[in-house]
Amino acid sequence: MGKIFDRARELSRKGWHFFWEEDSIWSWLANIVVAFLIIKFIVYPLLGLAMGTSYPLVAVVSESMEHGLHDEIICGQVFDAFPESLSSFWNVCGQWYEQNGITKEEFKRFPFRDGVDKGDVILLWRAHNGNIKRGDILVFQGNKPQPIIHRVIKIWKEDGTYYYQTKGDHNSASIAGVMGETRISESRVYGKGIIRIPYLGWVKILAVDAARLIGIKIER
Repeated sequence: MGKIFDRARELSRKGWHFFWEEDSIWSWLANIVVAFLIIKFIVYPLLGLAMGTSYPLVAVVSESMEHGLHDEIICGQVFDAFPESLSSFWNVCGQWYEQNGITKEEFKRFPFRDGVDKGDVILLWRAHNGNIKRGDILVFQGNKPQPIIHRVIKIWKEDGTYYYQTKGDHNSASIAGVMGETRISESRVYGKGIIRIPYLGWVKILAVDAARLIGIKIER
């Protein structure tokens, strides 16, 4: 019995040294794997329980909410250069919002009024008809595996069910179609954005791109 105890203690000592003291590529990889497993199966579910949503954190993987140029385009218009400011954004994109009953003064009071950038991470809170307002950032299931992160521009009730219309600030209009964003049912909503964490989402984006390069299929 003593030999078994001594063997277990020796293995524990070696394991501790390997994880916390050894400076090798294998030790680093093991730490990364363990950290990933802890985050995915312990931290993420507990955070989801606290925030009331199965998607407590989402990475922004597109430019559809940015207030600057992407491929020299913003809101369907082409520019060689574009100063990023609310005034510049409104001069180009504001007409669409005004046609949908949203003034510049109202837009100024919206959460994330300067948009969100690709590579950001958004912390979500449980969303329901009592806490979603026009201008909020809504995260919902669209026509792709990854959730869509866009701004609420219309809310209405029909036959006892609430529906939402959203639009990406960078886009020229709302996405049409059955799984688009002109008629989002409550069952497709994952949550509303409450906090933006810059750059952290690039970890996921780069990991997904790397996995695709070597032929691994990523669902979300």
